[in-house]
Amino acid sequence: MKNSLPGLIESFFIERLISQRRASPHTIASYRDTFRLLFTFIQDQLKKSPSSVQIEDLSAQHVVEFLKYLEQNRGCSARSRNQRLSALRSFFHYLAFKIPEKSGLIQQVLAIPKKRHDKVVIDFLNQAEIEVLLATPDQQTWIGRRDYLLLSLAVQTGLRLSEITGLCWNSMCLDREANVRVVGKGRKERAIPLSRELKLQLKAWHHFEKPSPMAPVFSSRHGSKLSSDAVQRLLSNYVGAAIKKCPSLKKKKVTPHVLRHSTAMRLLQAGVGQSVIALWLGHESVETTQIYLNADLKMKEKVLKKVAPLKNQYKRYQPSDRILSFLEGL
Repeated sequence: MKNSLPGLIESFFIERLISQRRASPHTIASYRDTFRLLFTFIQDQLKKSPSSVQIEDLSAQHVVEFLKYLEQNRGCSARSRNQRLSALRSFFHYLAFKIPEKSGLIQQVLAIPKKRHDKVVIDFLNQAEIEVLLATPDQQTWIGRRDYLLLSLAVQTGLRLSEITGLCWNSMCLDREANVRVVGKGRKERAIPLSRELKLQLKAWHHFEKPSPMAPVFSSRHGSKLSSDAVQRLLSNYVGAAIKKCPSLKKKKVTPHVLRHSTAMRLLQAGVGQSVIALWLGHESVETTQIYLNADLKMKEKVLKKVAPLKNQYKRYQPSDRILSFLEGL
């Protein structure tokens, strides 16, 4: 039973993900959903209950068919398909250690390649759009003041949505060197400095609320922490109201992650290096910060102005050989 598929999946989640890797709840939930989808698919294809599925049933062929099902039947993007494949790869790497006698089947699954996909230019808010958005909450009300501080903190610090909703007062340092400490992806702790203005506003909010150290910084009316859906909903409402004063917002799909992108772009445009931005945002690699260079059109325009215009006259290439003509026409 220990090396049965149900037993291996159970030990994969408990031993590998939770105990050894200390995976975040978000990662565990993502992996869980992957296996739910996989076993539902296998059950439909092989007419077997999930608990009776054998390791041999998870062949490379069935995994490839499962990935096709995600794209064609469930409308998943290539990026989502790759995320599901990454979860399965992690499990099969674990199987290689637990049941090496199945190495042939395991290596076939691990050889399944990720699908390449288009990398779109990210959305971000410019300074004018940020100012209009922050001016939208009515700070004369309790909710408006809370939401203003939440949006201000998100724009200045670039915290992830899960980091904002999980933020407690014991993570805030509002002394001379004001900062907020969070534990992000990969269990990496980082501290992000706060501006003097935001520090004073948060201190006033703390004095007004008089919360316990473990209380959420941004709570609901009932004192519980805000859900991710609640934050997305309030942001959507404020963006809808801000569009009246700033029509350019209508062209952008503003999400909490777009506020994070906006933080990175503000730092980049202020001359902050990529390595510092990566540390600020808690990126695994400096290469991740490259997306902000790609999105900064103004920076590219400045570079273009420094480049001397080309004076040579170019003619269209005309192949002289028959086979070259054929290849050119493909």
